[in-house]
Amino acid sequence: MKPLIMSSAAMSTVIPIPDVQNSADTRRLAINKVGIKDIRHPVRVRDRSGGEQHTIAIFNMYVNLPHNFKGTHMSRFVEILNVPGREISVDSFKDMLVEMTERLEAEAGHIEMTFTYFVNKAAPISGVESLMDYEVTFIGEIRNGQPAMNLKVVVPVTSLCPCSKKISRYGAHNQRSHVTINVRVKGFLWIEDMIDLAEKEASCELFGLLKRPDEKYVTEQAYENPKFVEDMVRDIAAKLNQDDRVAAYAVESENFESIHNHSAYAMIERDKETETPILSPAK
Repeated sequence: MKPLIMSSAAMSTVIPIPDVQNSADTRRLAINKVGIKDIRHPVRVRDRSGGEQHTIAIFNMYVNLPHNFKGTHMSRFVEILNVPGREISVDSFKDMLVEMTERLEAEAGHIEMTFTYFVNKAAPISGVESLMDYEVTFIGEIRNGQPAMNLKVVVPVTSLCPCSKKISRYGAHNQRSHVTINVRVKGFLWIEDMIDLAEKEASCELFGLLKRPDEKYVTEQAYENPKFVEDMVRDIAAKLNQDDRVAAYAVESENFESIHNHSAYAMIERDKETETPILSPAK
């Protein structure tokens, strides 16, 4: 059987492929967010020490969809991540957000980039070094042509219960806690700045590696610095209120209780740009 050979005229004939996404929709229901979730891509992140970390980020990418369009072009989200020669970094994150919104002809866009970030820490007494890992998310939004950037960091810490210390003849229960700081930035912030803030306002910070003298130190440090979840979010919020680089914030603390089968939780949020400033008490 001879192979089928197409004529040049047939080869030049282009069969149109329907663009279903661009077809009209008659339900008149706009969609707030449509796009892709949980796509992994390598990224590059500068750290405060002057170095650079290469890690894998998980992206969520969305745009709004007007009521008259049936669907968005999902492939364009992936194309934006895979632009030839582009190495995604925190510095290029804002540009990528603008490009996504323009390419998909949207009025609003939203990108979340979540990755693991490492900080080299020295133990408090022995000085032995080890890496601590933190979950970091960059969140970018464009609404009405105005971009906004958020930095979110989840910081594991130690909290020791003030009530337990007060009522017990000896000892006090403590637990590992997660402090989550989500700030809308209007100035440059290092990731480490938010990590330092959470760790300083906890009963004690965590370390990847401790020797016996270090373990003694962190145990006693937590005992001398008891904190409820309420204390931690208030202390962190007070510092964020004084930071001019922060336009708005949400601070959460979740204590994974060691004497209960539930967590203790507290949260404070504030938009410093839209609400009436909190007045200082009269002297």
